[in-house]
Amino acid sequence: MYNTVKAAVWYGELRASRGNAIVIHDKQFPEASAGRIYLYNAERDSIIEYAEEIVKNNLHDLDKKAAKAAEETYGSAWNATRTQFMQKHDGWVEANATKHTPLINKPTPKRKPDEGADDKDINGEVDLEAGSESQDREFADGWSGGLEE
Repeated sequence: MYNTVKAAVWYGELRASRGNAIVIHDKQFPEASAGRIYLYNAERDSIIEYAEEIVKNNLHDLDKKAAKAAEETYGSAWNATRTQFMQKHDGWVEANATKHTPLINKPTPKRKPDEGADDKDINGEVDLEAGSESQDREFADGWSGGLEE
């Protein structure tokens, strides 16, 4: 059974009905969802999130010789995949931990005293009825708004 207490990086074998695969667990991986673990699967050359309850009985330690052979065989691919994974995860942590700041700061416009401030009430709403007499006079000539022929 896998035990990551002894080493920071654990090399093992996942034995499943589809076949066996060399897997690597790193203590520096971010925490997966509850009840899940991240393992590098050498057959798929990717880090996969597994349900721990399902895979833990199928994970087996490699002996020292097999672990050294796995490290030599998959070491460079493992490091490349691990680096990409950690960079992506660092981005997720940073995105979730930092407050969004806009790239462009637009100053809030300051209100200038309006000439027609008399037409506004306390809430800044415009009185649409103010000055309506002049509008009534403009349209008093009988214009109906239709097109002239």
